[in-house]
Amino acid sequence: MSEKNVMKLTYGVNTALLFIVFGLMLFFQKLEADFLVYFSIPTLLVYIFNYLLVYKNKLEIFVWLVYFWIILYMGVTTICLGESYGFHLYCFSMIPVIYASDYVSFRINGKNLRSLPISIGVAVFYFVFMGYVRVNGPVYDRGGKYSMFFLVFNSLVVFWFLVLYLNASVRSIIVSETKLTDMAHKDRLTNLYNRHYMLDRLEEVSDEKESAVLAMADIDDFKKINDQYGHNAGDEVLKAVAEKMTSVCEGCDIARWGGEEFLILFCESDGVEDILEKMRADIASSPVEFEGQVINITVTVGMAGGRKDQSIDEWIQDVDNKLYIGKNSGKNRVIR
Repeated sequence: MSEKNVMKLTYGVNTALLFIVFGLMLFFQKLEADFLVYFSIPTLLVYIFNYLLVYKNKLEIFVWLVYFWIILYMGVTTICLGESYGFHLYCFSMIPVIYASDYVSFRINGKNLRSLPISIGVAVFYFVFMGYVRVNGPVYDRGGKYSMFFLVFNSLVVFWFLVLYLNASVRSIIVSETKLTDMAHKDRLTNLYNRHYMLDRLEEVSDEKESAVLAMADIDDFKKINDQYGHNAGDEVLKAVAEKMTSVCEGCDIARWGGEEFLILFCESDGVEDILEKMRADIASSPVEFEGQVINITVTVGMAGGRKDQSIDEWIQDVDNKLYIGKNSGKNRVIR
Protein backbone atom coordinates (compact mmCIF):
# COMPACT_ATOMS: atom_id res chain seq x y z
CA MET A 1 0.00 0.00 0.00
CA SER A 2 1.46 3.37 -0.99
CA GLU A 3 1.81 6.22 1.49
CA LYS A 4 -0.76 8.24 -0.47
CA ASN A 5 -3.34 5.44 -0.13
CA VAL A 6 -2.56 5.07 3.57
CA MET A 7 -3.16 8.80 4.10
CA LYS A 8 -6.43 8.59 2.18
CA LEU A 9 -7.57 5.59 4.22
CA THR A 10 -6.55 7.30 7.46
CA TYR A 11 -8.52 10.45 6.70
CA GLY A 12 -11.56 8.35 5.83
CA VAL A 13 -11.39 6.25 9.00
CA ASN A 14 -10.91 9.30 11.22
CA THR A 15 -13.86 11.12 9.62
CA ALA A 16 -16.10 8.07 10.06
CA LEU A 17 -15.09 7.77 13.73
CA LEU A 18 -15.75 11.47 14.29
CA PHE A 19 -19.31 11.19 12.95
CA ILE A 20 -19.95 7.98 14.91
CA VAL A 21 -18.86 9.60 18.19
CA PHE A 22 -21.00 12.67 17.53
CA GLY A 23 -24.05 10.49 16.84
CA LEU A 24 -23.42 8.45 19.99
CA MET A 25 -23.13 11.65 21.99
CA LEU A 26 -26.69 12.58 20.94
CA PHE A 27 -27.84 9.07 21.81
CA PHE A 28 -26.26 9.24 25.29
CA GLN A 29 -28.02 12.55 25.85
CA LYS A 30 -31.34 10.91 24.95
CA LEU A 31 -30.61 8.09 27.42
CA GLU A 32 -29.70 10.70 30.07
CA ALA A 33 -26.31 9.06 30.56
CA ASP A 34 -24.62 12.32 31.57
CA PHE A 35 -21.12 10.93 32.13
CA LEU A 36 -21.03 9.45 28.60
CA VAL A 37 -22.20 12.78 27.15
CA TYR A 38 -19.33 14.57 28.92
CA PHE A 39 -16.88 11.79 28.00
CA SER A 40 -17.82 12.24 24.31
CA ILE A 41 -16.50 15.82 24.35
CA PRO A 42 -12.79 14.93 24.83
CA THR A 43 -13.33 12.02 22.44
CA LEU A 44 -14.48 14.42 19.72
CA LEU A 45 -11.48 16.66 20.43
CA VAL A 46 -9.16 13.66 20.04
CA TYR A 47 -10.51 12.89 16.58
CA ILE A 48 -10.34 16.55 15.55
CA PHE A 49 -6.71 16.63 16.73
CA ASN A 50 -6.07 13.51 14.65
CA TYR A 51 -6.52 15.50 11.45
CA LEU A 52 -3.46 17.53 12.44
CA LEU A 53 -1.49 14.34 13.12
CA VAL A 54 -2.36 12.94 9.71
CA TYR A 55 -1.55 16.26 8.00
CA LYS A 56 1.84 16.32 9.76
CA ASN A 57 2.37 12.70 8.68
CA LYS A 58 2.52 11.51 12.30
CA LEU A 59 0.76 8.28 11.40
CA GLU A 60 2.32 6.18 14.14
CA ILE A 61 1.11 8.59 16.84
CA PHE A 62 -2.30 8.64 15.12
CA VAL A 63 -2.55 4.84 15.25
CA TRP A 64 -1.59 4.68 18.93
CA LEU A 65 -3.97 7.46 19.93
CA VAL A 66 -6.95 6.06 18.01
CA TYR A 67 -6.28 2.55 19.25
CA PHE A 68 -5.97 3.59 22.89
CA TRP A 69 -9.03 5.82 22.78
CA ILE A 70 -11.29 3.28 21.08
CA ILE A 71 -10.39 0.67 23.70
CA LEU A 72 -10.97 3.17 26.51
CA TYR A 73 -14.26 4.30 24.92
CA MET A 74 -15.35 0.67 24.53
CA GLY A 75 -14.64 -0.10 28.19
CA VAL A 76 -16.30 3.05 29.57
CA THR A 77 -19.49 2.67 27.50
CA THR A 78 -19.82 -1.02 28.37
CA ILE A 79 -19.40 -0.34 32.10
CA CYS A 80 -21.94 2.48 31.92
CA LEU A 81 -24.60 0.78 29.76
CA GLY A 82 -23.87 -2.96 29.96
CA GLU A 83 -23.13 -5.54 27.29
CA SER A 84 -26.61 -5.53 25.70
CA TYR A 85 -25.67 -2.42 23.67
CA GLY A 86 -22.80 -4.19 21.94
CA PHE A 87 -19.98 -1.73 22.65
CA HIS A 88 -17.83 -4.58 23.91
CA LEU A 89 -17.79 -5.99 20.35
CA TYR A 90 -15.22 -3.36 19.36
CA CYS A 91 -12.66 -5.42 21.24
CA PHE A 92 -12.92 -8.16 18.61
CA SER A 93 -12.27 -5.71 15.79
CA MET A 94 -9.34 -3.99 17.47
CA ILE A 95 -7.12 -7.09 17.56
CA PRO A 96 -7.09 -7.73 13.76
CA VAL A 97 -6.93 -3.96 13.18
CA ILE A 98 -3.68 -3.66 15.15
CA TYR A 99 -2.16 -6.50 13.13
CA ALA A 100 -3.25 -4.80 9.88
CA SER A 101 -1.83 -1.49 11.13
CA ASP A 102 1.39 -3.26 12.12
CA TYR A 103 1.83 -4.53 8.57
CA VAL A 104 1.14 -1.10 7.06
CA SER A 105 3.57 0.53 9.52
CA PHE A 106 6.29 -1.96 8.57
CA ARG A 107 5.70 -1.34 4.85
CA ILE A 108 5.96 2.44 5.23
CA ASN A 109 8.71 3.03 7.80
CA GLY A 110 10.00 -0.43 8.76
CA LYS A 111 8.65 -0.18 12.32
CA ASN A 112 6.66 -2.79 14.22
CA LEU A 113 3.79 -1.92 16.56
CA ARG A 114 4.28 -4.89 18.93
CA SER A 115 0.95 -6.43 17.97
CA LEU A 116 1.11 -9.53 20.19
CA PRO A 117 1.53 -7.85 23.61
CA ILE A 118 -1.02 -5.19 22.63
CA SER A 119 -3.54 -7.87 21.65
CA ILE A 120 -2.99 -9.67 24.96
CA GLY A 121 -3.50 -6.37 26.78
CA VAL A 122 -6.78 -5.78 24.93
CA ALA A 123 -7.99 -9.27 25.84
CA VAL A 124 -7.13 -8.71 29.53
CA PHE A 125 -8.90 -5.34 29.52
CA TYR A 126 -11.96 -7.00 27.92
CA PHE A 127 -12.23 -9.61 30.67
CA VAL A 128 -11.77 -6.96 33.38
CA PHE A 129 -14.59 -4.65 32.30
CA MET A 130 -16.89 -7.49 31.25
CA GLY A 131 -16.30 -9.12 34.65
CA TYR A 132 -17.14 -5.83 36.36
CA VAL A 133 -20.42 -5.49 34.46
CA ARG A 134 -21.39 -9.11 35.15
CA VAL A 135 -20.76 -8.72 38.89
CA ASN A 136 -22.00 -5.16 39.51
CA GLY A 137 -24.30 -4.45 36.56
CA PRO A 138 -24.17 -1.28 34.39
CA VAL A 139 -23.87 2.20 35.93
CA TYR A 140 -26.94 3.36 33.97
CA ASP A 141 -29.60 0.68 33.98
CA ARG A 142 -32.00 1.77 31.26
CA GLY A 143 -33.79 -1.54 30.97
CA GLY A 144 -32.36 -2.27 27.51
CA LYS A 145 -33.91 0.83 25.96
CA TYR A 146 -32.75 1.06 22.32
CA SER A 147 -30.32 -1.80 23.06
CA MET A 148 -31.36 -3.90 20.04
CA PHE A 149 -30.84 -0.97 17.69
CA PHE A 150 -27.39 -0.26 19.06
CA LEU A 151 -26.39 -3.89 19.20
CA VAL A 152 -27.08 -4.06 15.45
CA PHE A 153 -25.42 -0.68 14.82
CA ASN A 154 -22.25 -1.52 16.75
CA SER A 155 -22.08 -4.94 15.11
CA LEU A 156 -22.22 -3.29 11.68
CA VAL A 157 -19.47 -0.82 12.63
CA VAL A 158 -17.26 -3.65 13.88
CA PHE A 159 -17.83 -5.59 10.67
CA TRP A 160 -17.01 -2.44 8.69
CA PHE A 161 -13.70 -2.08 10.53
CA LEU A 162 -12.84 -5.72 9.95
CA VAL A 163 -13.72 -5.68 6.26
CA LEU A 164 -12.01 -2.32 5.61
CA TYR A 165 -8.71 -3.12 7.28
CA LEU A 166 -8.46 -6.77 6.27
CA ASN A 167 -9.33 -5.94 2.66
CA ALA A 168 -6.67 -3.21 2.61
CA SER A 169 -4.12 -5.59 4.16
CA VAL A 170 -4.85 -8.43 1.74
CA ARG A 171 -4.70 -6.11 -1.27
CA SER A 172 -1.38 -4.75 -0.02
CA ILE A 173 -0.02 -8.28 0.44
CA ILE A 174 -1.12 -9.25 -3.08
CA VAL A 175 0.63 -6.18 -4.54
CA SER A 176 3.78 -6.98 -2.53
CA GLU A 177 3.77 -10.61 -3.64
CA THR A 178 3.35 -9.54 -7.27
CA LYS A 179 6.28 -7.15 -7.00
CA LEU A 180 8.45 -9.80 -5.34
CA THR A 181 7.57 -12.29 -8.06
CA ASP A 182 8.49 -9.75 -10.74
CA MET A 183 11.77 -8.99 -8.97
CA ALA A 184 12.58 -12.71 -8.81
CA HIS A 185 11.62 -13.43 -12.42
CA LYS A 186 12.55 -10.29 -14.31
CA ASP A 187 15.71 -8.55 -15.41
CA ARG A 188 15.73 -5.04 -13.97
CA LEU A 189 17.43 -3.34 -16.92
CA THR A 190 15.35 -4.74 -19.80
CA ASN A 191 12.20 -5.73 -17.87
CA LEU A 192 12.36 -9.06 -19.68
CA TYR A 193 12.21 -12.40 -17.89
CA ASN A 194 15.50 -13.66 -16.48
CA ARG A 195 17.36 -16.95 -16.89
CA HIS A 196 15.76 -18.49 -13.79
CA TYR A 197 12.23 -17.87 -15.05
CA MET A 198 13.01 -19.18 -18.55
CA LEU A 199 14.44 -22.44 -17.21
CA ASP A 200 11.24 -22.97 -15.20
CA ARG A 201 9.14 -22.11 -18.25
CA LEU A 202 11.04 -24.57 -20.42
CA GLU A 203 10.39 -27.28 -17.84
CA GLU A 204 6.67 -26.48 -18.03
CA VAL A 205 6.56 -27.00 -21.81
CA SER A 206 9.02 -29.90 -21.92
CA ASP A 207 6.25 -32.44 -22.65
CA GLU A 208 4.99 -30.33 -25.57
CA LYS A 209 8.27 -29.09 -27.00
CA GLU A 210 7.68 -30.83 -30.34
CA SER A 211 5.19 -28.10 -31.19
CA ALA A 212 7.39 -25.32 -29.73
CA VAL A 213 10.31 -23.34 -31.14
CA LEU A 214 13.22 -21.90 -29.19
CA ALA A 215 15.36 -19.05 -30.49
CA MET A 216 18.53 -17.44 -29.21
CA ALA A 217 19.35 -13.89 -30.28
CA ASP A 218 22.68 -12.16 -29.73
CA ILE A 219 23.54 -8.50 -30.32
CA ASP A 220 26.34 -8.35 -32.89
CA ASP A 221 29.63 -6.76 -31.80
CA PHE A 222 28.19 -5.65 -28.46
CA LYS A 223 31.64 -5.43 -26.87
CA LYS A 224 32.66 -2.90 -29.53
CA ILE A 225 29.57 -0.83 -28.71
CA ASN A 226 30.55 -0.77 -25.03
CA ASP A 227 34.17 0.04 -25.85
CA GLN A 228 33.34 2.81 -28.34
CA TYR A 229 30.30 4.46 -26.73
CA GLY A 230 30.50 3.39 -23.08
CA HIS A 231 28.52 1.03 -20.87
CA ASN A 232 25.62 3.47 -20.45
CA ALA A 233 25.18 3.40 -24.21
CA GLY A 234 25.34 -0.39 -24.06
CA ASP A 235 22.50 -0.39 -21.53
CA GLU A 236 20.41 1.78 -23.84
CA VAL A 237 21.06 -0.65 -26.69
CA LEU A 238 19.96 -3.59 -24.54
CA LYS A 239 16.74 -1.80 -23.58
CA ALA A 240 16.02 -0.83 -27.21
CA VAL A 241 16.53 -4.39 -28.41
CA ALA A 242 14.32 -5.72 -25.61
CA GLU A 243 11.53 -3.30 -26.58
CA LYS A 244 11.73 -4.36 -30.25
CA MET A 245 11.63 -8.03 -29.31
CA THR A 246 8.63 -7.51 -27.04
CA SER A 247 6.69 -5.56 -29.67
CA VAL A 248 7.38 -8.01 -32.53
CA CYS A 249 7.24 -11.34 -30.66
CA GLU A 250 3.85 -10.95 -29.01
CA GLY A 251 2.52 -13.89 -27.02
CA CYS A 252 5.91 -15.52 -26.53
CA ASP A 253 8.29 -15.70 -23.57
CA ILE A 254 11.44 -13.61 -23.88
CA ALA A 255 14.31 -13.74 -21.38
CA ARG A 256 17.61 -12.00 -21.07
CA TRP A 257 19.73 -15.13 -21.04
CA GLY A 258 23.01 -13.45 -20.16
CA GLY A 259 24.88 -10.32 -21.18
CA GLU A 260 23.71 -9.50 -24.72
CA GLU A 261 22.01 -12.87 -25.33
CA PHE A 262 18.24 -13.38 -25.34
CA LEU A 263 16.22 -16.59 -25.34
CA ILE A 264 12.78 -16.58 -26.99
CA LEU A 265 10.20 -19.36 -26.57
CA PHE A 266 7.35 -19.81 -29.05
CA CYS A 267 4.75 -22.36 -27.97
CA GLU A 268 3.43 -22.61 -31.56
CA SER A 269 5.75 -23.20 -34.52
CA ASP A 270 3.62 -21.56 -37.25
CA GLY A 271 5.25 -18.47 -38.76
CA VAL A 272 8.08 -18.30 -36.24
CA GLU A 273 10.82 -17.80 -38.85
CA ASP A 274 8.91 -14.89 -40.40
CA ILE A 275 8.45 -13.30 -36.96
CA LEU A 276 12.15 -13.63 -36.14
CA GLU A 277 13.12 -12.25 -39.54
CA LYS A 278 10.86 -9.24 -38.99
CA MET A 279 12.37 -8.74 -35.54
CA ARG A 280 15.89 -8.87 -36.97
CA ALA A 281 15.02 -6.40 -39.73
CA ASP A 282 13.26 -3.99 -37.36
CA ILE A 283 16.27 -3.93 -35.04
CA ALA A 284 18.67 -3.40 -37.93
CA SER A 285 16.62 -0.47 -39.25
CA SER A 286 16.23 1.23 -35.85
CA PRO A 287 19.56 2.69 -34.68
CA VAL A 288 19.80 3.93 -31.08
CA GLU A 289 20.53 7.59 -30.43
CA PHE A 290 22.60 8.21 -27.31
CA GLU A 291 24.10 11.55 -26.27
CA GLY A 292 24.04 12.82 -29.84
CA GLN A 293 25.55 9.67 -31.31
CA VAL A 294 23.83 7.18 -33.60
CA ILE A 295 24.51 3.53 -32.81
CA ASN A 296 23.64 0.97 -35.44
CA ILE A 297 22.51 -2.40 -34.08
CA THR A 298 22.10 -5.83 -35.60
CA VAL A 299 21.29 -9.21 -34.07
CA THR A 300 22.00 -12.76 -35.10
CA VAL A 301 19.40 -15.40 -34.29
CA GLY A 302 19.52 -19.18 -34.08
CA MET A 303 16.25 -21.14 -33.91
CA ALA A 304 15.26 -24.78 -33.50
CA GLY A 305 12.11 -26.75 -32.86
CA GLY A 306 12.04 -29.09 -29.91
CA ARG A 307 12.36 -32.88 -30.18
CA LYS A 308 10.76 -35.42 -27.90
CA ASP A 309 14.02 -37.29 -27.28
CA GLN A 310 16.11 -34.26 -26.26
CA SER A 311 16.58 -32.64 -22.87
CA ILE A 312 16.13 -28.94 -22.14
CA ASP A 313 19.92 -28.46 -22.08
CA GLU A 314 20.25 -30.19 -25.45
CA TRP A 315 17.52 -27.98 -26.91
CA ILE A 316 19.28 -24.84 -25.69
CA GLN A 317 22.59 -26.15 -27.02
CA ASP A 318 20.93 -26.78 -30.39
CA VAL A 319 19.83 -23.13 -30.79
CA ASP A 320 23.20 -21.96 -29.47
CA ASN A 321 24.90 -23.97 -32.22
CA LYS A 322 22.61 -22.35 -34.83
CA LEU A 323 23.51 -18.95 -33.41
CA TYR A 324 27.21 -19.83 -33.69
CA ILE A 325 26.72 -20.74 -37.35
CA GLY A 326 25.03 -17.37 -37.94
CA LYS A 327 27.87 -15.49 -36.24
CA ASN A 328 30.45 -17.24 -38.43
CA SER A 329 28.55 -16.67 -41.66
CA GLY A 330 28.26 -12.90 -41.63
CA LYS A 331 26.00 -12.05 -38.64
CA ASN A 332 22.69 -10.13 -38.85
CA ARG A 333 20.70 -13.16 -39.93
CA VAL A 334 18.29 -15.85 -38.75
CA ILE A 335 19.58 -19.45 -38.91
CA ARG A 336 17.09 -22.28 -38.85
